[in-house]
Amino acid sequence: MAGRVHRCSHGPGRQPTRPTDFRSAIGSVGRKMMTHLVGGRWYTTAQLADVLGIDSSSLRRWRTANPPCGPAYVRVSPRVVKYSAADVEEWLQSLRTDPTKAAA
Repeated sequence: MAGRVHRCSHGPGRQPTRPTDFRSAIGSVGRKMMTHLVGGRWYTTAQLADVLGIDSSSLRRWRTANPPCGPAYVRVSPRVVKYSAADVEEWLQSLRTDPTKAAA
């Protein structure tokens, strides 16, 4: 379309840098991490809030806190945030309190 202005987060006149090979982009992280990130279960903010029984605004507030708190997340785009089930599980395990150890 003639006269249409391209607006993107990388700014006008600049092209985003994208490696030609995805494996080279992940560097030392390796294939195991790539498989985990791509093949695992992912939640939206609303879905995770429902699973945790909290309001989605809590997750948003935790993401914008300084320093951020809550489970790790991936910002897929300026408006889309995803949470890995593995990261949520790890975060919940870090919050776990064992009553027998807490009483000691």
